[in-house]
Amino acid sequence: MTKPKNEEGLKRVVGITGLSFNIVNCTVGAGIFALPAIVGVELGAFSIYAYVFCGIMMATIMLCYAEIGTRVTKSGGSYAYVVAAFGEFAGFIVNWLAVFGWSILGSAALMNIIADSLAVLFPVFALPWVRALFYFGLLGFLVLTNVRGVKEGVMFVKWITVIKIIPLLCIIFLGFGLINSENLQWEHLPSVSTFGNTTLVLFFAFAGFETALGASGEIRNPKRTIPFGILLGGAVVLIIYLLLQTVTQGILGIEMVAYKDAPLAAVAEKIVGAAGSTILLIAAAISCYGAVSSDVMNTPRVLYAGSKDGLFPKFLGKIHPKFTTPYWAIICFTGLIFIFSVSGGFRELAVLASAAILLIYLMVIFATIKLRKQPTPAEEKSFKVPGGLFIPIIGIGAIVWLLTSLSKWEILSTLIFIAFLCGLYLTMKWVKNKRE
Repeated sequence: MTKPKNEEGLKRVVGITGLSFNIVNCTVGAGIFALPAIVGVELGAFSIYAYVFCGIMMATIMLCYAEIGTRVTKSGGSYAYVVAAFGEFAGFIVNWLAVFGWSILGSAALMNIIADSLAVLFPVFALPWVRALFYFGLLGFLVLTNVRGVKEGVMFVKWITVIKIIPLLCIIFLGFGLINSENLQWEHLPSVSTFGNTTLVLFFAFAGFETALGASGEIRNPKRTIPFGILLGGAVVLIIYLLLQTVTQGILGIEMVAYKDAPLAAVAEKIVGAAGSTILLIAAAISCYGAVSSDVMNTPRVLYAGSKDGLFPKFLGKIHPKFTTPYWAIICFTGLIFIFSVSGGFRELAVLASAAILLIYLMVIFATIKLRKQPTPAEEKSFKVPGGLFIPIIGIGAIVWLLTSLSKWEILSTLIFIAFLCGLYLTMKWVKNKRE
């Protein structure tokens, strides 16, 4: 069992507040600005219950992360948990799924959304060379901030989370007075297929919280911070989503179809006039940048952990002599985001993301079940999900159901990617054994 004492050369400075802000920032991205219409058009007023249903599904996964996160407290998050339970090979697969299949491609997509949003207001952002310079500046700032220390990275995440949440809170508080109660009444239940397809889309709006645990080796008092931080951050996300859906549905009602691309902008315009759309457009760009900032702070720790275990080049495991951060992992990870942001090549590979995150969740739940069987010393009390296997089984069932809902291209691309990783792993082992 991994002891809470930090032996990695990293400083444990992230507390409950920092972890909670990080989770909110990772989860609440650009999708929320269109999500109310995506759900509302299909389900109408019944959409509120879809959020609750998804919240329950995600809670089962979060609880498993809360349990295993208090047992395995080294850097790496999902990767470290899977390695502790199933060994190097399984960890190698999860590491690549998390770093490349989810984080790098997702962040590259968000960087392009930022530029696309600003191009509406400033057409110059449509020029490729301007976008490249813009990406370099934004990502360069994140590199400098995070290399200087995880404390500085957490502080930036806190501030940008507050900035991105303020417009959403304004919509909630100012919009309640404009709600038409008739728009919140539903006359019949949606079909099972409609509810299922919509839930699949909605589920991914809750995904991303696990990225915050990439810096688990720098979390202070992980036995307490991780469960409290996960549950607090998850609860805040669910409440924000529920309130935004209620306000948007209550104001727009059947008009939601006409504003399906930007429902929150339409609500903001009804609240404060024409300036509302511009404000929400800028808020969407800030929200995207906030999500990328969390990725740059957390995911390099997964590369760092893989390097320390011998799965990646040794230089990725180097710690900065002054700032005690995995600076090469941060630089290389952010550099890959820049390359994919500029090239746009992520669009063809983005189909990996959905299956990648579901497989990671599935492996972590199985890891939680396996490690639960291992005895824990009395002095190392860890959080344990109540109810025996009930919660993990619900989580497994939800993930399997969502996996069956993926398109054949998502499944095929993921299988090809995993086959490539298996070949890469075997090649690396062969080269390593030959050298020895």
